[in-house]
Order: sequence, then structure tokens, then C-alpha cells
Amino acid sequence: MLLEGVPGLAKTLTLKTLASCISLHFKRLQFTPDMLPADIVGTMIYSPQDGAFRTRHGPIFSNLILADEINRAPAKVQSALLEAMQERQVTLGDETYALPTPFMVLATQNPLEQEGTYPLPEAQVDRFMMKVIVEYPSRSEERAILDAMATTEPLVEPRAVVSAAQIIEARHVVNMVFIDDKVRDYIVDVVLATRPPIAAALGLNGYVQTGASPRATIALTLAARAMAFLNGRHFVTPQDVKSVAMDVLRHRVSVTYEAEAEDVTSRNIIEKILNSLPVP
Repeated sequence: MLLEGVPGLAKTLTLKTLASCISLHFKRLQFTPDMLPADIVGTMIYSPQDGAFRTRHGPIFSNLILADEINRAPAKVQSALLEAMQERQVTLGDETYALPTPFMVLATQNPLEQEGTYPLPEAQVDRFMMKVIVEYPSRSEERAILDAMATTEPLVEPRAVVSAAQIIEARHVVNMVFIDDKVRDYIVDVVLATRPPIAAALGLNGYVQTGASPRATIALTLAARAMAFLNGRHFVTPQDVKSVAMDVLRHRVSVTYEAEAEDVTSRNIIEKILNSLPVP
């Protein structure tokens, strides 16, 4: 999951709190411009005693990885995450090592600052299941923040309420949530509508540069199932699909220069698709 928002909106605090509430191995990585891939995945270290190379695992060998300010590291560091995020494994030298289960990368980025930042590679962005935009809080929320955080005392540490075994068991239940064929077809129609040939038929001609990949179809299905599970249902409704479609698709749809000139964003395109396609 990728969280994007301006500084000070508690993106890092949110993810650290989530990690603290789950009894899992957690590592926080502060991404910087001088990082190397070995700082994340590890490396082979030569041992002069016996003349052999030893494997030193990097911090990515954890259940939850918080990649803070992920867009501050260059592309060569970002690419170190590609195999881990997709294959759940890391290759060091001629050996491949499986990552712990469950494994999840939680990342934050600041959309405003340009100094010392690098755009994320498209291949990496596509590997994030969701991109969530963190907005400014409302007045009542801002007041609650004042009451809770305007102190020099240390914060109360959250306690773990969920174990790894419970999460894995919940995943099995999510996989068994029923999806009717009509809802499956609707998911495919939504994803196909983000691609230029069908997007043109919806009046989006010239606005879509690249549409969502098949990863979007898989992620949209899993997210809809999870939404039904959280709502206590054993079946997926079209509303479940629509409620998660924006977060699943917004970072997978890139717009053309023409769309940018007319102030049309990927959010506008996805909203039009959801409003135009017939719901089963």
C-alpha cells in the first residue's frame, strides 16, 4: 500500500500504529538519496577467515516494511523492492531466499516536494495493491488532534491485538468469499475501460495514455472480497467493487499531456468509468 499526502498528516504514524497492533516483525526504512540496494535486501560479505562469502540479510526480511518517503531514493534502490513485492523472495548472489509470511510493504510519499525526490518507476507503482490519498483533516478531526497530540509527553504505545496466524486464517476466509459471475464480469469491464481502445468509446479519447494492467483485475477482486469480509458478508456486491476501485486504479491509469492541459486527472477518468458502466 502506498500512502500519499502532504507533510504532517500522520502517514508514518498511521503505519507504525498499524504495525504495533499486529504481532509481527516490523522494520522502518527511511529512504534517502544515498541509499544502495544492499541497504534493503542485504549482500554477500567476504569472510577472510575461511575465504568464503556469507549472506547478510537486509531489513526487508520482515513481515511489515515501512518505506518512509519512498520517493527520496533513486531508481536503482526502488528496483531492489520489485522482486520482493511481486515474488515474495529475494535473490542474493546465486541463492534465492523466501520472505516471511505474511509480507507487506507500506510506503509513504510527499507529492509536493521536488527537491531530492525521484518519481517511482511504473513497474514498482503497479506492484502496490492500493494508493491511498491522505487529505487534510476536518475541523472536528483537527480539534481531536490538538487534544491528543499537543503534548510533550510520550505517546501511549498501542498493544498488539492480532497475530500472524489470525491474519493468515482471515486471508483463507477472504479467498472463500463468493463472487458471482456477473460481478466478475463487471470487474473485468471496469479494468478494460481504463485502456485506450474501450476508454475512447466512453468519451475519454486522447486522455488515457496507459490503462490498468492485469494486476489491477486481481487487486480489485481481492480488495472487493476483503471489503465484503469486513462488512460481515460472504458474497461480493458491485458496491464493494466501486468502493475500492478508486484506490486500486488511481495509480495504474496514466493520463496524456492533453488531459493534463485540460486538468483531467486519473481520478476524473475512473469516476467517469464507474458512472458510465452499467452495474449488474
